Amino acid sequence: MRLRAGDAEVTVVPAEGCRLSSLRVGDVELLAQGSGSGAFVMAPWCGRTADGVFRNGATTHRLPLNAGRHAIHGTVREQAWQLADLAEDGRSAAFVVDLADPWPYPGRVTQIVELAEDGSGLTLRLGVETAGDSFPAQAGWHPWFVRRLRPDGPEVALDFDPAGQLVRADGIATTEVGAPQPGPWDDCFTMPDGVDVTLRWGQELELSVTAREEWVVVYDEQAHAVCVEPQSGPPNGLNTHPRLVTRIEPLETATTWSWRRPAPPAG
Repeated sequence: MRLRAGDAEVTVVPAEGCRLSSLRVGDVELLAQGSGSGAFVMAPWCGRTADGVFRNGATTHRLPLNAGRHAIHGTVREQAWQLADLAEDGRSAAFVVDLADPWPYPGRVTQIVELAEDGSGLTLRLGVETAGDSFPAQAGWHPWFVRRLRPDGPEVALDFDPAGQLVRADGIATTEVGAPQPGPWDDCFTMPDGVDVTLRWGQELELSVTAREEWVVVYDEQAHAVCVEPQSGPPNGLNTHPRLVTRIEPLETATTWSWRRPAPPAG
């Protein structure tokens, strides 16, 4: 499904986890292409859950291991979603999916995808609801932004000012917050005033990723793409920072990606 506004076009694939398979601005593609690329939804958890184990009160649950000895990136990215609503102007749509095995609690995840009216940005919204008991959950996005907009174009540069970086042990983020370290990264950063990361492809394009959440994972260890992942909690957060979804309080989170073409240098 394609949504359009101004010179921007986003392609959503409900059958593949409601993944954004393409985001084009003018004649350039911002998302890496191919299976598993684009931008996918992480829910009902983000990143790695250590040893695939989490607790809800006194109850221990075990999730299938799909990242070595850990469980990674939730379940809904592997499910087929359904279209719930499509705006008449063709620039926004809503999609839903029911939580299912191996997640042990009934519920629903909703994603709203909306291009700005003038095509200058994209807002994504996620909601996680329970259909029964309360449970801890997380939600976020895992976009793969291209390193270069064109084969001979400049490599993307990241600009952000995190307050801290979660210390990792055996590849898992701990609760210890240290000073931000130089990359390359596969790390979670804290931004207490809200996620605010800018990607710059020289003078070709500038893209800002913002969210009200304080957690963002940056992954730049691949040659073809970099990932800037705003999320409602840190990796392993089902255990370290549990956020309960209840009948009266769903989990809701959003991110906005806005872009502009920088002014040419003076002179």
